[in-house]
Amino acid sequence: MLIKKPPRNAPSEAHATPESAYVSRRTVMKGLGAGIGGLLLARSAHALDLFSSEKNAAAVRKPLEFAAAKPVPELTLTPEAKVTNHNNFYEFGTGKTDPAENSQGLKIEPWTLTVEGEVEKPATVDVWKLMNEIGLEERIYRMRCVEAWSMVIPWVGFELGKFLQRFAPTSRAKYVAFETLYDPEQMPGQRNRYVGGGVDYPYVEGLRMDEAMHPLTILSVGLYGKTLPPQNGAPVRLVVPWKYGFKGIKSIVKIKLVERMPPTSWNKLAPQEYGFYANVNPAVDHPRWSQASERFIGPGGLFSVKRQPTLPFNGYAEEVAGLYSGMNLKKFY
Repeated sequence: MLIKKPPRNAPSEAHATPESAYVSRRTVMKGLGAGIGGLLLARSAHALDLFSSEKNAAAVRKPLEFAAAKPVPELTLTPEAKVTNHNNFYEFGTGKTDPAENSQGLKIEPWTLTVEGEVEKPATVDVWKLMNEIGLEERIYRMRCVEAWSMVIPWVGFELGKFLQRFAPTSRAKYVAFETLYDPEQMPGQRNRYVGGGVDYPYVEGLRMDEAMHPLTILSVGLYGKTLPPQNGAPVRLVVPWKYGFKGIKSIVKIKLVERMPPTSWNKLAPQEYGFYANVNPAVDHPRWSQASERFIGPGGLFSVKRQPTLPFNGYAEEVAGLYSGMNLKKFY
């Protein structure tokens, strides 16, 4: 396990929570290979009243076996109820509490994931069998949303890069394209683009090949030691901790390795606001709000934590800044 000292602007013990919930900012464990990201939080306060909601308690959430990250007294976990009851998943509605309320009927078993394109060994895998075969681990990541909020979440999953290696990418593979399940019968937001936030479904996302192969990039199948709930992207979603939350595509059914930059849903919908890269860059404001500071969502209420400066690459600059050497990060936002 690799543990690095967090930046001085990381949330401190002043954000009081039980000692057992403290974790390292960059706990990265070795192992085989874990939006419209689920971490884009509301700007209104009333939605936070449902953080303690038990409405999604009936959803089947299987316990996972994985290599657990060792708690270190440096960061505070965001309470599970806040992560699972305050989401963006427009396929189930545009309100922040809509996904938890409307997604519980999503059929997540069986679930297959197809890997195709520029690979020598294209295949379709059963995600639930994969969970039993592949070595899962816990990654405790600080996640940042476009709307100036952040969370600290214990994801469970595996490295995307090691997973992709199973399919033998060719030399022509320059990008990785992802696609969410398209099923309007189960996902009411897909029935009408105007109800579903104007997105042209199915939802699609993409990474450059070197971003996808970076060891911080994971496919998550769980959080807080259990399988993902539907509103957080069950049964498998993307997690890229140095990028804004909308890159974390949920309920993935297809991964395609391609030679040219693939389209991404939010970039297609609003290219003046959402670029392909979506790296956390405090120096570049969203057209409708500043990205220079953020509010950490911890154990208290909406206004219990003061704003803190936003960190370049969400605090992971030491690990990933080299991927963008020589690039204009204001132009390629």
